[in-house]
Amino acid sequence: MHRIVVVGGGAGGLELATRLGNRLGKRGKAHITLIEKARTHFWKPHLHEIAAGSADLHSHATDYLAQSHWHGFRYRVGEMVGLDREKREVIVAPAIDEEGEPITVPYTRGYDTLVIAVGSQTNDFGTPGVAEHAIALETPADADRFHRRLVNACFRAHVQRVQGIPLEPRQLQVAIIGAGATGVELSAELHNATRTLVSYGLDSIDAKRDIRLNLIEAGPRILPALPERISGAAHALLARLGVQVRTGAKVTAVAPEGVTLASGELIPAELVVWAAGVKAPDFLRELAGLETNRLNQLVVEPTLASTRDPNVFALGDCAAAPWLGHQGNVPPRAQAAHQQATHLAKQIERRLKGQALQPWTYRDFGSLVSLGEYSTVGNLMGSLVGGNLWVEGLFARWMYLSLYKLHELALHGFWKTALGSASRILTRGTEPRVKLH
Repeated sequence: MHRIVVVGGGAGGLELATRLGNRLGKRGKAHITLIEKARTHFWKPHLHEIAAGSADLHSHATDYLAQSHWHGFRYRVGEMVGLDREKREVIVAPAIDEEGEPITVPYTRGYDTLVIAVGSQTNDFGTPGVAEHAIALETPADADRFHRRLVNACFRAHVQRVQGIPLEPRQLQVAIIGAGATGVELSAELHNATRTLVSYGLDSIDAKRDIRLNLIEAGPRILPALPERISGAAHALLARLGVQVRTGAKVTAVAPEGVTLASGELIPAELVVWAAGVKAPDFLRELAGLETNRLNQLVVEPTLASTRDPNVFALGDCAAAPWLGHQGNVPPRAQAAHQQATHLAKQIERRLKGQALQPWTYRDFGSLVSLGEYSTVGNLMGSLVGGNLWVEGLFARWMYLSLYKLHELALHGFWKTALGSASRILTRGTEPRVKLH
């Protein structure tokens, strides 16, 4: 059978493998393999909720092995490190467990159609100290690690206060570097989560006085990729919450005691989150002679096929896809990956039938930014609203949640999504409002 290999189990990759498995794998028309180094999938736009403790990782995670069993494809654990285009083989590094023991040996996987959907990673722009002293919310493990450090910091400060030991200037201070959607959403989520956390008996901490959230942006305004009206509304709300928003402030170094700005000012911080930029993984740079750009993204045609090999496709954040009818490329957003997965599933079926591939056109439905329980702001675009509609409040919150529900529907179908949502609503009533460990 025709061998389809999808590398990367993010939003786009897992949706594509699921769709192909249901359409082709179950019918014996193709053999589909998903290669992913993680064991479970979590929707990346919600990582800030894991970091704040307001969402439970395990109740939202999708197990790749079970998903593959139910939907007609094969999941293989491993990380792509190379490509042999002549032999049509993906080169996969051995998987390693938490103790450093190998789970699999290095192997290769042959393909007739290859789809690379490995997402993006943090771009620290070579800033000293980022790798050692900051956390980038790239994976659920990163978000969970940040939350554990946050809880430990609160316990530590509480015990010190009880014992009459003064807090250091950096204690309970959080610096979030980068005021894109991730940084802004994390700021608002942390404001509520930290106050809820200390209310569970850590009464020697005054959240308003002791906990400080610093949102630092090198550009002139927060949410630079979104319209100024959204940026202004979000900035005003964060200011009302007491978040210290600093724009035009470039970070030049991160150290154990805090972050240093280009002006020479030191902002004390016990916890530092780097959310200032993204790029595609480094191994994609000139991978087997495929064309890449300065962000390591694979340059693709409007059909999502790579410019130098018609058997290799790319989607999601790792793809530099032209925005037809506009200048530049499609922005790296979850809605783009979702649309690409839907489109590419149909095009691979056409490819198997020997039909010409159709170009993909990005439909921008707008942008929404969640400010936790306080508000949601954004704009809706397209034929649905007849242009550009400014939205905020409860309606915007529902629209924001619907984006995740569309992803769940693509993976699980209606009934499993509905029952899973109902189960989480019922469970939340029997658990603490935030994760306490």
